[in-house]
Amino acid sequence: ASLRNWCFGVRVQVPPPAPGTNMRNKIRNLHGHRGFSALAASRFISNVGNGISPIALAYGVLSLKGADGGDLSLVMSARYFPLIALMLFGGVLADRIQRNKIVGGSDVIGGCVVAISSIALIQGRATITLLIAMGAIFGVLAALWWPAMSGVLPEILPQEKLQDGNAVIGLLSNIGYVAGTLTGGVLVSAFNPGWALLVDAMSFLVAGLIVWNISFNAKERIESPGLFSELRHGWREFISRPWLVTMVITFALINAVYEALLQVLGPLNFKSYSDGPRLWSWNLAGLTAGMMVGGVLILRKKFNRPLFLSMIAISLTAIWDFSLAFDLPVALTILAAFLAGIAVEIFMVTWATTMQTHIPEESFSRVSSYDTFGSYGIAPLGIVAAGPLAMHFGVNTILIATGLVTVIASLLSLTVKSVRHLTN
Repeated sequence: ASLRNWCFGVRVQVPPPAPGTNMRNKIRNLHGHRGFSALAASRFISNVGNGISPIALAYGVLSLKGADGGDLSLVMSARYFPLIALMLFGGVLADRIQRNKIVGGSDVIGGCVVAISSIALIQGRATITLLIAMGAIFGVLAALWWPAMSGVLPEILPQEKLQDGNAVIGLLSNIGYVAGTLTGGVLVSAFNPGWALLVDAMSFLVAGLIVWNISFNAKERIESPGLFSELRHGWREFISRPWLVTMVITFALINAVYEALLQVLGPLNFKSYSDGPRLWSWNLAGLTAGMMVGGVLILRKKFNRPLFLSMIAISLTAIWDFSLAFDLPVALTILAAFLAGIAVEIFMVTWATTMQTHIPEESFSRVSSYDTFGSYGIAPLGIVAAGPLAMHFGVNTILIATGLVTVIASLLSLTVKSVRHLTN
């Protein structure tokens, strides 16, 4: 037991007589903070659409006459290039302006952009060029949304409740995502993928309006010394933390292969099946169901060394890549996705809490933008390359490669002392 506790940094506590009651009390306490329930509701609604979107868009592209894996890579990567290019600007803006307005406005406009793609698919007028253009516009909005969204919760909750808040919002988001993936698989299999995308557009619109109207006591902003001065300050905050730099470099590699799996390799893997969209949606639902379980686990446990544990967990997510690569039965690939989801959510909650705990609130969005900029910097290249590489070497071979990259990068990050020993 001592060895296990040393390795995983588990803070051993005497379990309460009624664990479920303790969790309900945590959720009830979070509900008492103005704006939290609205934020959680918006994330649930938005993630219903986010669950539908990758299935609808991927198979919408593949349904176009003459479209292949290369076209799929181009469409699915289109949003990432402007996202990366404008992320740092988005971080500065989010530290200047009320964050919920940026999040809500981006969601509402994003819903309109998605609606254009959906209507084009429904009417049979969609082209690869149109879908790429709409994806690029959506990427601009995402560059504003992402750093702003990461800083909304710390303005609502005190620091000691951030892990619980992240876990609850993650849990509700994942419930929405599961509902979305299952709905998306059914809609895409039974109807035109455009109808599924239209539901996605409506979810963005509703979620955006909810976030826009959140009312809380926004913290006073310090007068800006200028764009480049703020970027330099954010860079100094970022570079001064070796654990943060290490994790960003690590996830630059992991996200490149993970996004390639989600956006391109997964849909291509099930393309030959008559009910391919439904089978892929089941895998995504399995992933998200695992994330729900991971969210519950992280609500009930505190870890002395959260990054150490979560990076070991992330290395195990490669089981999903390998299960797909070796053409295991669908039930086993769904189980592998479920286990990967548990690991992903444990990391997501611990990482969000770690950032919110160790980064000053007044510069949080700028530092977060550097995090996202680096962590997703080469993700578009992974998505762009995935389709052509899969066509040349085979989908299974590339899936083995993505799994190996995940394992090696995760374990290498643990060679950095501050990653192993950082505490919240």
